[in-house]
Amino acid sequence: MKTIENIEKENIRGLKFSKNEVLTNMDAIKIRAFDLNRALTLGNLLKNKVHITFQDIDQKTYRVHTTIWAVGSDFVCLKADICIPITSIVEIE
Repeated sequence: MKTIENIEKENIRGLKFSKNEVLTNMDAIKIRAFDLNRALTLGNLLKNKVHITFQDIDQKTYRVHTTIWAVGSDFVCLKADICIPITSIVEIE
């Protein structure tokens, strides 16, 4: 099991991300898309925060507790123009 490091959203800017997909299962990719859209709705309507678990280019795993402001086709945007590539996201809780 990999170690998951908690990170503040402001520190995400200093990370580099791979263009490779971290999930290998198509069902997991569909679940991630559903969870992202659900988190977006919760954030916009109720200001709820979620935990986003993601990997950087070195496959180090991080978790951030934040509100999702926007979900695009390639990136998830957080407050202060901080973006995470969707393909780097492992899980949304």
